[in-house]
Amino acid sequence: MLQLLCLVAMEPPVAFEANVVRDEKVKVLRSIRPQTPEEILRDTVRGQYAAGSIDGRPVPGYRQEPNVAPASGRETYAAWKLQIENWRWAGVPFYLRAGKRMPKRVTEIAITFKTPPIALFRRAGFLVQEPNVLVLRIQPDEGIALRIGAKQPGPTMRVETVKMDFRYSEHFGEKTPDAYERLLLDALHGDPTLFARRDEVEAAWELVTAVLDVWRENPPRDLPNYEAGTWGPEAAMELLARDGRRWRRP
Repeated sequence: MLQLLCLVAMEPPVAFEANVVRDEKVKVLRSIRPQTPEEILRDTVRGQYAAGSIDGRPVPGYRQEPNVAPASGRETYAAWKLQIENWRWAGVPFYLRAGKRMPKRVTEIAITFKTPPIALFRRAGFLVQEPNVLVLRIQPDEGIALRIGAKQPGPTMRVETVKMDFRYSEHFGEKTPDAYERLLLDALHGDPTLFARRDEVEAAWELVTAVLDVWRENPPRDLPNYEAGTWGPEAAMELLARDGRRWRRP
C-alpha cells in the first residue's frame, strides 16, 4: 500500500526512467510526518476476523483456521491515517486499509475531491453536496471510474450521482497481465522501474516499524473484533468518522 501511496502522491518525474521515478517515490516516504506513540494508537486500527459468512457460505474465524493458535493475536486487518508534509499535500489526509476475509477481493485507490466551501444553491434547497470521487481499480477488474454529481434536466434543482466507468477488459478485449507476470518480464528486460530500491524499502520499513513497535507494547484486548464477510472493525469506521468522512464501499 505504501507503494501505491507513493505513485499517487509523487511529483511528475522529469523522465520515465527507473532511478528518476524511484527518486520521486522516496521523496514521498521521507515527507510522511512521523507519529508519536500516542498518535499511532489514535490513527491506526488493527483487527482480526471472527467466524462469519462470505457469499452465503459460513467461514471460520482466524483462530479456528488450521495451524493457528487458539489465542493468536495476529492481525488480519489494518487501517492507517497518514499525513504527507510537503507543499502539495499538506493538510490532506491519506487513509490506508487492508484486510483478510473481506466481502470481496479488491485493490483500488479512491481520490475524493474537496467540496465547495459554500452552498451556491442553498436557496434552491440544495444544502448537501456529495464530493466527486475518482477511483483507480488495480485488481481484479482493472479500470478507472469517476463519480460526479449531475443536475437532472428540468427547472428544479435536483442533483443525482452518476458514474463514468472505464474497464480495460471491455475496451481492449483482452485480459491484462497479472502483476507478477509484468514484474518477471521487466526483470528479464533489466527494467527496475517498478521495483523498490533499497532506500525506498528502508524508508517504508522505518515508518512501519514505528507502528509495529507501538502495537507490540500495547497488545489489543478486543480480538477478534470483526466478522468475516464484513469491511472490518467498527474502530476503523470511527477512524474516518472523527474527520467527518467514511470509507468507500467498493
